[in-house]
Amino acid sequence: MLRLHGFAVSNYYNMVKLALLEKGVPFEEVLVFASRDEAFLAISPRGKVPVLQCEHGYISETSAILEYIEALGQGPALLPKGAYQQARVRELTKYIELYIELPARACYAQAFFGLQVDPAIVAKSREELLGGIDALKRLGKFAPYVAGESLSIADLYFLYSVDLAAAVAHKVFAMDLLGDFPKARELLDSFAKNPNVQRIAADKDAMMGPFLAHMKARFGG
Repeated sequence: MLRLHGFAVSNYYNMVKLALLEKGVPFEEVLVFASRDEAFLAISPRGKVPVLQCEHGYISETSAILEYIEALGQGPALLPKGAYQQARVRELTKYIELYIELPARACYAQAFFGLQVDPAIVAKSREELLGGIDALKRLGKFAPYVAGESLSIADLYFLYSVDLAAAVAHKVFAMDLLGDFPKARELLDSFAKNPNVQRIAADKDAMMGPFLAHMKARFGG
């Protein structure tokens, strides 16, 4: 059985978890926080989560894990048929990750942990985030899913990146990131009714206390 290593507050962990749940692939969860401990670096060379343990060994990096799960051929496909259609889904995931998730992440410390981020970084993140949302408006189909009629890997990145980016925009920039992007808001609202998404949200809420305690101990707050 597959074993998913990580913790339920991680958005990347939850992308993989939702893929497994939607496909109906059996898996076990192994609680571990990102760290530089040698034992963890042995399975995740950059000390990041998630990590997927399979019969052959360990796979790190979310995109590689999702590709592996898709290649197993179990459950509903999260990539469409056809090389071009698959490339468009992967294109969307890259746009979401590079131009929405990463700029927002640069401000997580200020948005969620009460720390101050360099004003130059905040300004750059705001600019890049607005550019990323504009690109997603142009590239995404939202018919009703990001890439078209069917749930795809792009939706996993969208769900667990855009929600956090919107929170960062509200807390740090006092801005409604999706105010003029109703299709994105509608898709997030639709996902909120998905039983697997609800399960992941409940697990995240349950893990928030232990995660914050871990972060406090780690950084001596």
